[in-house]
Amino acid sequence: MADHERRQGGGGGHNPRKRRYRDDEDHYNPQREHRGPHRRRNEPPAPVRLRKQLVDIADSPLRNTTEDIRSIANLLAENYDDLRLRETFVDLALQLVVEQPLKTPFVAAVVLVLNTLAHTPAAVAASQNGGDDAAAGGGGDAKMEDAGEQAKEPVSTSGVVDDLLAKATGQLAEKIKTGEWRTVKLYLKLLACLQSCLDGEGVFPILDALFDRAVELQTASSEDTIGTELVKIILLTIPYAIAAAPDKSEKSAVDLLDKTDVIASEPHALQTLIDPFFPEGDEKSPVVDFSFIGLLQKQLQSEANSGWKLACLPRPWKMPLEDVEQQEKLDNCPKHALPAIDFPEVLIAGSRPLFPEIYLSVYLNQDIASVPPVTDITSCLVRDTLLDTINILHFNRSITARRLIDIDNYFADGTFVSRATPFDQLRDVPAGRSTWKPEDVAVDAVFSQLFMLPNPEHKLVYYHSVLTEACRIAPAAIAPSLGRAIRFLYRSTGMLDLELNNRFIDWFSHHLSNFGFTWKWAEWSGDVSLPDLHPYKAFIVGSIDKEIRLSFANRIRKTLPDGYQPLVPPEKDQEEPPFKFEQDSVPFAQEGRELATLLKRKTPDEEKKKVVDDEIRTVIEKIHSQAIDQGLDPLVTSTDVFTTAVLYVGSKSLSHVLAAIERTKERLLDAGATSEPARAQIITAVMDFWSAHPGVAKQIIEKLLNYGIVNPVAVVQWALSGYAGRTKGEALARNYIYETVFSTVAKVTGRVRQVMLSGAAPVAGDVDMSSGETQEQEIKSMRNLFRILEDLLVAWATGSKDELMEDGSLNGPARDLRDKFVRRWGDRWLRVVRRRSAIEESFLLEAAKVASDGSANGATAA
Repeated sequence: MADHERRQGGGGGHNPRKRRYRDDEDHYNPQREHRGPHRRRNEPPAPVRLRKQLVDIADSPLRNTTEDIRSIANLLAENYDDLRLRETFVDLALQLVVEQPLKTPFVAAVVLVLNTLAHTPAAVAASQNGGDDAAAGGGGDAKMEDAGEQAKEPVSTSGVVDDLLAKATGQLAEKIKTGEWRTVKLYLKLLACLQSCLDGEGVFPILDALFDRAVELQTASSEDTIGTELVKIILLTIPYAIAAAPDKSEKSAVDLLDKTDVIASEPHALQTLIDPFFPEGDEKSPVVDFSFIGLLQKQLQSEANSGWKLACLPRPWKMPLEDVEQQEKLDNCPKHALPAIDFPEVLIAGSRPLFPEIYLSVYLNQDIASVPPVTDITSCLVRDTLLDTINILHFNRSITARRLIDIDNYFADGTFVSRATPFDQLRDVPAGRSTWKPEDVAVDAVFSQLFMLPNPEHKLVYYHSVLTEACRIAPAAIAPSLGRAIRFLYRSTGMLDLELNNRFIDWFSHHLSNFGFTWKWAEWSGDVSLPDLHPYKAFIVGSIDKEIRLSFANRIRKTLPDGYQPLVPPEKDQEEPPFKFEQDSVPFAQEGRELATLLKRKTPDEEKKKVVDDEIRTVIEKIHSQAIDQGLDPLVTSTDVFTTAVLYVGSKSLSHVLAAIERTKERLLDAGATSEPARAQIITAVMDFWSAHPGVAKQIIEKLLNYGIVNPVAVVQWALSGYAGRTKGEALARNYIYETVFSTVAKVTGRVRQVMLSGAAPVAGDVDMSSGETQEQEIKSMRNLFRILEDLLVAWATGSKDELMEDGSLNGPARDLRDKFVRRWGDRWLRVVRRRSAIEESFLLEAAKVASDGSANGATAA
């Protein structure tokens, strides 16, 4: 009776329409035969389930990763007859380790478990269930006999491993040939994780071959970067091989480490150029000994001496204690030969420029270690995996941010403290346990790219967006970490490389713009009274200027404490600057107003346009006459008045000013071509008119460069000689001057690269950029620009600039302090210029080498 009540749903109120507890045999209704077949729950096909489970592996801390690994392996084993499913698994596994390297050990664990399983053919399964079928109907004995004849022995599923190894080594060889070194590293990482199922020494013969090539390259040139990259790949592969098969790999690893020490421990010739810090005088850079491969070499040697703990690496191929049987199978799994790899005669750098790497952390010198110290191998292994993740997933910043927030899912338990643990609570962590915050480690990795020299892999704004997205996903966890990073960088502004200093200003202002421009400015209130040349004051002024560009002056003013208000003067509220010639007291005011009126006049046809042009010419001749009478340069004076009028007419927006410049381009070109002072005056007029909004002035100067109205040399000389001289060197501390100069340099170097890489035939009417004459001309112009920059900045860096030596406005300690600051700014500028020049010369050498190799190959083919 009780059983009957349970089936009825527990007594009273039973509703036969409910599906719960209904037993079709107990409640048979003949009328249901006419309702059609039962509605069945459609399970997704095996390929869909396989893809979803494999792609999502290790993503959730709420799931049992070991069970997921076994589930995926069993799913493939059950459907082993499906050749397409096996191919799907191999392709997806190789794709996953390249696109989501955090999951490589877990993908390898699936392969290792699959290597121990067997597939039971359908006929065998039917024979095993034959007794049940016979009980359900007649003829069971005959069916069992037929099934028994068809029965086959279970088939090992380890063949998938051979398929995967064959495809992986094939793709590995292809990537070595094309110089895609990150992908090479990721494939080797997978093979290292499969070390326990590989014959012989497994992955180590490949690593030995890579080292031999590295020695050849380093012997040929001390500035070689491919050999350094190969050593880095070797050192990053070893830990995974040890974690997968310690007994099998330790001796080979130690032998290889003895050999790599020669290259890894030697500072690279280019290392000083890419150090993120530029200390003053006899000070040492905080990261002077933080070469990435040098640290990695020392860390691995330390691990070898302490028994290869490698505590941070997950070992998903280690089964729980209760699963002794599966662990025994893994320990005695079938072994597979690793296919041989053919190395090309010449190794190339690939499409991504290679430079030595420096390990930068924005959490240095904290009283509590919230990130792994550089003495612990966790620092390099986690950093490397996170950087790969960040740079590979550049097409989706949301997924990138999510992976960074979830990093504790992909490393061994106990590697990090719980997420969002306040920094102050790290003091309460018991001795012997980790105090590393996953948020700090993630933020540290992004900043290491944001502050990578000479350039990170992607545009800087991508790394901005990753930090913004991470803050939006987990504000309580990420925001405090960012705050501590900002404070460290602010304290380091005087020592940071100048290029990185300006990147910091860009990121800081951009980040605040995404969160209501809120920051604890009161912390730095005491620095507002510092001299404008002080690095702290320069950072504050530059950041506020950038904030105003991204918003409005009045809004930014409201976010700042009282002490900051003078940094946002009332003129910044004016979106359209005043026209100075509206004041009669200004020289040539009447002529300026006349020119503005003429420029505003519409000229629908050529005849009216000619009339206006004649009237403009008359006004300019009038200015020339008056300027001569006053002892002024007539061309410079008329250029100033005319350019200011053009800017006033186009002051409503950037499109308006571009239209105004387009209409007057010929006259501006003539003025600029006539004399060097006139070209400089065009730039001065732009900067003076938009002095309250220097970001707009910078954009207009870039457009003038595009039109050819001013040239790069004129911009550089105006900024570092004319304007910097008038400000007694203070211009060197202004962010917008740095932007103006180096955006100009970027145009020139970009043009050279375009010319050198252009191999296509020119379109009719275009300049043939592939011609030797064009290339030589562009290279000569670039080198001349760098020479001029060098000469101008050396004068500031040595204190020999005339404007400094002849200045009598300051005396005693005040002048000494000013001159010291100016020399320091000159040094910092000079370092950036020399690095840019060295990088471009390196590019030219590489381009010439590629061209030479191409010519040789063409001659051989002919």
